[in-house]
Formats: sequence, C-alpha cells, structure tokens
Amino acid sequence: MSDLGSGDEGSSSQTQQGQMEQELATKMLQIQSKRFYLDVKQNRRGRFIKVAEIGADGRRSQIFLALTTAGEFRDHLNAFSDFYSSLGPPNPDTVPDDGKLKSEMMLKENRRYYLDLKENSRGRFLRVSQTITRGGPRSQIAIPAQGMIEFRDALTDLLEEFNCDDHTYKPDLPDGRHLHVDNKNFYFDVGQNNRGVYMRISEVKSNFRTSITVPEKSWHRFRDILAEYCDKARPPIHDQPVPVVLGQWYYPRPAAIHGTQIRRRVPGSNDGAVGGGGGGNGNSPTQSPSYNQL
Repeated sequence: MSDLGSGDEGSSSQTQQGQMEQELATKMLQIQSKRFYLDVKQNRRGRFIKVAEIGADGRRSQIFLALTTAGEFRDHLNAFSDFYSSLGPPNPDTVPDDGKLKSEMMLKENRRYYLDLKENSRGRFLRVSQTITRGGPRSQIAIPAQGMIEFRDALTDLLEEFNCDDHTYKPDLPDGRHLHVDNKNFYFDVGQNNRGVYMRISEVKSNFRTSITVPEKSWHRFRDILAEYCDKARPPIHDQPVPVVLGQWYYPRPAAIHGTQIRRRVPGSNDGAVGGGGGGNGNSPTQSPSYNQL
C-alpha cells in the first residue's frame, strides 16, 4: 500500500503512518445527514487530500486524492453539477437499470477513480469509488447531488491554497538500482520531497562517497546527453570487430563495406598471406578452404 493510505483503520501500519503525517488544513461539510471532512495532509512523499464521509449511523469511509487528481475531480464536479441541473424531476420510468445517469473515470498512477451520478429510491447522488490496479480494498464515498456545488467550492479553496503541480504525491516510485564498475559502486535512488521527484546518483568506494541529485523534469535531457556521448564513443561500423572461425577477430578495411572480398588466413594454415579479390601474388588459391571470404 502506498503512502497515501488505505481505507483500513486500526492497523499498526496505519498508526505509524499517521505519526509521520502532518495535517495542513481541514474543512468540514454537513450535507443532508452526512458529514464530510476534507483534510490536506503531507508525508515524506508529498501532499494529498483525504476525503472522509461519516454517515448518520457513524459509519466512516474515505478516499485519497493526489493534489493533481483533486484538481481533475474538481473539474468533473463542475460537469456533473451542470448535468444534474439539466435533469428534470426524478422519474422512475426513465432511470437505467443500474441507476447510473452519468459516469466518468480518472486514472492516476496505480489508482482508478470511478465517478457515477446515480439515482435510487432515496434520491440522486454522486458515488466516487477508488480502486488500486494491483489489487487491494475498494473504498468509496457518496455525495448527495444537492451538495456537489458546496463540495466543489470547499475543494477549490483547498487547491488554491496548497496546489503546486511540482509538489504532488506520486505513488510507487521506481525501485533503486545498483551498478558495479571496477572498484566503484553506483547507486540510483528515486525519492520525493516537497520540491518534487528526483533521482540521487551516488558513487561509492571504500573510503569515498559523493552524489548528485537530478530533478525528474530533467531526466529526459540527462538521458539524451548520455546517449549522445555513447554514440560518439561507439566505433564506426567498419571498425567494429567481426567474428571469424576459431574465435578470432579482425577489423575489416573500409573496402569490405563496398563489396570487395577480403580474405584472412586462418591461423595454422600453410597458405599464403591475405589477398584481395584477384589482387594477390598469384600463389594464393582463390577457393582454398583455409580462407574465409566475406
């Protein structure tokens, strides 16, 4: 489970997680018989919003939104509110069998969010379901349709105060990598702080350690520069070693690229020296099995 948290409560892991989280702001909404808490939190991997719904019977459910996802959710709330306003009075004869009037889906890293405006005997409401692509519990909240505008406005206030696109939470960062070269070790570790995602590249020897930090936004340029140097360091194709019999290697002359036959005497042969196609000393057989024709 990522650091955003889960819908499970009472576990020791969540208790430890709660001790590492810092609450930055909170808003409470009373919509019909339900209370909703919107909490902006921050942990070692960034900021996020926890939305908790508490029903009249005290039952609690919650979902977690990265700040960028919360912004997308806010935009969907606008569209759902406009659609809801265009609906006429409830009519049981026109409601689909599954009760869904309008649906949308949001995808954020390893999380999917399903937004369904539904209607049943108790009225119309927006159900927001959160699932994790690799398995895990499904959590959901239900916002009464009449309260979508109020919910949107509260969410907008929090986003305007805390939303920074480069500081948002990113779950499931890549695992670290290790490279050993001669007597050196190189470590590639991806992390996140309040300035965003970064990669720390460390060079470690027995009594020496140094590192650099590369922000995520420059990874592609960093890669392109390395690839450019790799291309320049690679020898031209006609200078690359080519395998021949007995595991020997040789570097063909550029003439071989243009179709000229180049022969190399196989070690241990008593034949003459290497000759070109028709350009030998006359003593070298042209079809000797001791020669490898390219």
